[in-house]
Amino acid sequence: MRAVAYKASDSSDGAQVLTDIELPKPVPFGRDILVEVRAISVNPVDIKVRKSVQPPQGEWKVLGWDATGVVVGTGPEVKRFRPGDEVFYAGDITRPGANSEFHLVDERIVGHKPKSLGWAEAAALPLTTITAWEALFDRLEVRRAVPGASGILIIGAAGGVGSIAVQLARQLTDLTVIGTASRPETRAWVEDLGAHHVLDHSQPLSEEVAKLGLAAPGFVLSTTHTVDHLPEIVALIAPQGRLALIDNPQSFDIVPLKSKSLSVHWEFMFARSMFQTADIERQGELLDEVARLVDAGTLRTTLSEQLGPITADNLTRAHALVDSGKARGKIVLEGFGAA
Repeated sequence: MRAVAYKASDSSDGAQVLTDIELPKPVPFGRDILVEVRAISVNPVDIKVRKSVQPPQGEWKVLGWDATGVVVGTGPEVKRFRPGDEVFYAGDITRPGANSEFHLVDERIVGHKPKSLGWAEAAALPLTTITAWEALFDRLEVRRAVPGASGILIIGAAGGVGSIAVQLARQLTDLTVIGTASRPETRAWVEDLGAHHVLDHSQPLSEEVAKLGLAAPGFVLSTTHTVDHLPEIVALIAPQGRLALIDNPQSFDIVPLKSKSLSVHWEFMFARSMFQTADIERQGELLDEVARLVDAGTLRTTLSEQLGPITADNLTRAHALVDSGKARGKIVLEGFGAA
């Protein structure tokens, strides 16, 4: 089968290490389903792994943790899917990724693809949607109110996670949704996704929030540069508020959070699959619920750019765009082209 992979990690920017290769077609076992991949999207985790994880000597590493496709085989213990089912999922970071024609994935972290979306549109959603959903409803528990507070601030609202978090918060809660974006095109994007207010995160956020004349936000979801924004977050958030972050600061001083009795929560959507948690099937259920919401018109795809078929050249371009920090929503590649 065709795949895109690398043999040597590369921490530099711009160098192409991804290569078009042929690999054996995998065989499903246990609760795995074999998916014929139709489209994939690129996430910051792809770039982080490519730059830092060295495959064993002489072996290829396949990236890609967002995919849509058709089930073409099932392991003997599979219960939820059968050949011909259309699916979407984010996969498991401890296993080979989905930048390949055929891919094995545990059925428990897979959802039925939204019927109203094409392959590329659906591929934009799984990883960021699971991340945003878990951050909002499992970590921050936004349905459990912070006394005296009325809103949520989403920092980096034009990115992949932010783009779906804005929609989830606006459509599924009664919170005032405040997003941040620093460029005219990203501000317009966040407004169109449903944010009540859009602030410029290149300015002091506590001052920007104060200008709105609202009660202090009880929740903050920070998707990027959390340490840089931390003094402003502590200043603007309501006492007893809750902060969730998804980035990886080298250090994180929580002492400033004490005076307001703030809590901090990390969200890592691969935790359930990495540790085979007792509730691992929750991710498949979550994706099925998201598909229902998409088909009902409540949520929409966050696809912003489609770069053509799944090739090493196109994936290298996509990695560069995501790594620039200037992409809106999600970048997607569809199909492997002619054999």
